Amino acid sequence: EMKLVESGGDSVQAGGSLRLACVSSGYIGSAGCMGWFRQAPGKEREGVATIAQDGTTTYGGSVTGRFTISKDISKNTLYLQMNSLKPEDTAMYYCAADRRECFPGIISLLSSAFTTWGQGTQVTVSS
Repeated sequence: EMKLVESGGDSVQAGGSLRLACVSSGYIGSAGCMGWFRQAPGKEREGVATIAQDGTTTYGGSVTGRFTISKDISKNTLYLQMNSLKPEDTAMYYCAADRRECFPGIISLLSSAFTTWGQGTQVTVSS
């Protein structure tokens, strides 16, 4: 069973940048879809970005143009580069994977589409 471990979360000022990493115990090349999700206190889990096996990416509207999802199959690692961070980006960020191909478009951002999850890494952005 694939296990996912996130890292890179930190406390930063608004306008700053962070890069999150998610290391998999298994070969991520076999994952049909991988993604990043976030959950702030009192809010539902929100899809941030997904990446398909062929590299096709999808982003949530609130992060488009600021965040970039990528993967390095040789390192079995998924990344999330976050630029121009805002206080509203504060949340626990989770990595997720599923053997199935990504659903098309924004449907791929549904958390129910993923069966494997990491434990999360905290991102806090202060104004």
